Amino acid sequence: MVPLDPVPLPIDHVLRGEPDTVALVDRAGHVPYAAAEQAVARLAGWLAQQRLAPGARVATWLPKTREACWMPLAAARAGLVHVPVNPLLKRAQVAHILADSGAALLLTHPPRATTLEEGDRPGGCALHVEVGEGDPLPRSEADADSLAALLYTSGSTGRPKGVMLSHANLWLGAISVAHYLGLVPDDRALGVLPLSFDYGQNQLLSTWVAGASVAPLDYLTPRDVVKAVDRFEITTLAGVPPLWVQLLETDWPAATAARLRRLTNSGGALTPALVRGLRARFPDARLFPMYGLTEAFRSTYLDPALVDDYPESIGRAIPFADVLVVRPDGRRAAKDEPGELVHAGPLVAQGYWQDAERTAARFRPAPPFARAPGVAVWSGDTVVEGADGLLRFVARADEMIKTAGNRVSPQEVEEAVTAGGETSEAVAIGVPDARLGQAILVVARGDGSTEAGLRERLKRALPGFMQPARYLWRATLPRNANGKLDRAALREEVA
Repeated sequence: MVPLDPVPLPIDHVLRGEPDTVALVDRAGHVPYAAAEQAVARLAGWLAQQRLAPGARVATWLPKTREACWMPLAAARAGLVHVPVNPLLKRAQVAHILADSGAALLLTHPPRATTLEEGDRPGGCALHVEVGEGDPLPRSEADADSLAALLYTSGSTGRPKGVMLSHANLWLGAISVAHYLGLVPDDRALGVLPLSFDYGQNQLLSTWVAGASVAPLDYLTPRDVVKAVDRFEITTLAGVPPLWVQLLETDWPAATAARLRRLTNSGGALTPALVRGLRARFPDARLFPMYGLTEAFRSTYLDPALVDDYPESIGRAIPFADVLVVRPDGRRAAKDEPGELVHAGPLVAQGYWQDAERTAARFRPAPPFARAPGVAVWSGDTVVEGADGLLRFVARADEMIKTAGNRVSPQEVEEAVTAGGETSEAVAIGVPDARLGQAILVVARGDGSTEAGLRERLKRALPGFMQPARYLWRATLPRNANGKLDRAALREEVA
């Protein structure tokens, strides 16, 4: 088991396996740790050849290629800040991230590069569709508190914002997860989550810090996942609830299902029915439900031994996290009293990139009773801590839509819906959906005659997970006393 050493290192030191042990495996073969270290060193050398300013942002908009896997380490080694972009995003969303981050370099591949239009890249942002090899750079000696990555996450309003993560944030997150999952060198993780997600990236880092192996996978169907578990001899599988639903509807050979030692869930709560289904399908696997937010990476996990008796719980704080339940008056909530989940400690990010207003709203001083002083993340989520010390999720305060494991900003959907002239007003709402967790419902002003054209346009403008599932058309939309669209009234109406 990985020891809980609280002293962080630069994140490119995370490759800690034995030289001949496999660090990464894909269709092209096995990459031992010694070769992985050289690949990172030479990619960092190539980045150094680009003569970018220290701390410049380098974006990757890639499928799970080897370069995409090495880049979080190589960028840090070269003294740069990595900005992974979800490969499912379309050019408008990518253009926002490039402009907001001030990216100096975008690494993508030809099919995606051809979709970019003039003005999508900020001035001075170089475009590369392949990388070369530079002189290998030695491991970084960067300050662990220096910025290493920007992960873009949507808020309930506005466009995605960049969460600033230091080397220490990434390192301690990797140590924490590797420790409580009990990862060991003979483990092999299947990387199905996007590398732009905090947990998708952490799968690389926590696996490597344990000296184990990772198999990155871009899959088209759930059957691809089943085949990969067998082909790559996978022991650890991470997913989100909609993926578990699909995997339970897929045939699993008994020998393949038996390969899995642990299942880890994030991106939404597991229903009791899903827990029962996973238990039946994978009886030998330990199930780890988890709760987190990108601003602090991960807050809690539920011990697999407690899942059957407490399926509704989000568990207890992970190592290095100080998780508190706080009343509106700032005092500690009593047992069984609802309060806001506040996360303090070294996993807390450094704020939002160039957004002092939203940083001040979310990143505030920790309560006086916190074990870890300093800045904490005030999540806005309401939870309850029971007498047993287990936390239970009650409600999310914001209007975020969580669909298929993705966090979607209603405002971003609304801007896309109203951009083409089919309707001038629209409100996007998340409604319960058995497969997706939430589906996107749009209430729009009009008679519905333009819906077919609107759907066709949005297929080109938005990624699949942001496509509205259903439209409700209204002659007028309700407004509140301030003249704004009354979202609360619409949510009540469609509930």
